[in-house]
Amino acid sequence: MMELIGIPPQALFGQLLLGLINGAFYALLSLGLAVIFGMLGVINFAHGALYMLGAFVAWLLFQELGVGYWPALILAPLVVAAFGVVLERTMLSRIAKMDPLYGLLLTFGIALVVEGLFRHLYGVSGQPYPVPDALQGGTNLGFMYLPTYRAWVVVASLAVCLGTWYAIERTKLGSYLRAATEKPQLVQAFGVNVPLLVTGTYAAAVALAGFAGVLAAPMYQVNPLMGSNLIIVVFAVVVIGGMGSILGAVITGFGLGLVEGLTKVFYPEAANIVIFVIMAIVLLVKPAGLFGRTT
Repeated sequence: MMELIGIPPQALFGQLLLGLINGAFYALLSLGLAVIFGMLGVINFAHGALYMLGAFVAWLLFQELGVGYWPALILAPLVVAAFGVVLERTMLSRIAKMDPLYGLLLTFGIALVVEGLFRHLYGVSGQPYPVPDALQGGTNLGFMYLPTYRAWVVVASLAVCLGTWYAIERTKLGSYLRAATEKPQLVQAFGVNVPLLVTGTYAAAVALAGFAGVLAAPMYQVNPLMGSNLIIVVFAVVVIGGMGSILGAVITGFGLGLVEGLTKVFYPEAANIVIFVIMAIVLLVKPAGLFGRTT
């Protein structure tokens, strides 16, 4: 069938794999954005810069301290989370009761400062990061060649996304967090430290961006612009899935990655805009997003 329409199977499956990998990053980043907006009401435009920060922390750990990929998968998200705690405590907490537009402007400014600092220190040329030995090579599936590292990225992203969804929707801590977003005074009356819960939520959400940055480092060259090149698409993914919808962010992220991959096969000229076309259609039909709730 594919040969009849002039498309080699290897090309189709190769683009689907690339789409799935892009979808993995869309899902991880949009998940963090959805958590921050759904739980804290902040449109976190600094998310792309924190994704870039995670990749740079992994690269610096390797270059300066000889710390490999596997420890960096834990250490880099923790560093980004610590930076997120400082941001939330010193800046975002001060505008918590204000219009979300103030949060967007503030985090946009933070993103410009962080990216500008790294551009000043390291320039805009990419820095290579090696693939760990255990994940080098690949498998010939007959219809396509599957690189081991790319398969790992998809599996790790899916596992982290599902784990985050379970923690928020199915655990006691998640129920406290969801209740705190609706009735913070009531939750605090039961002895829950709501400000600490809010800070921890923001830290965990930006740690997801740091984790995505470490995953991306061996695939793409580490550079200060890697976050700004991705964040607009990720925001479109969040809008399509529904602002604040955890499950919507995961499903839409992977789904739109596959749609983008298929578009590159059948209509390459539209590959860069297909997600924004879908966003426009969804907003016309269902303004709250596919999984969002109208308030």
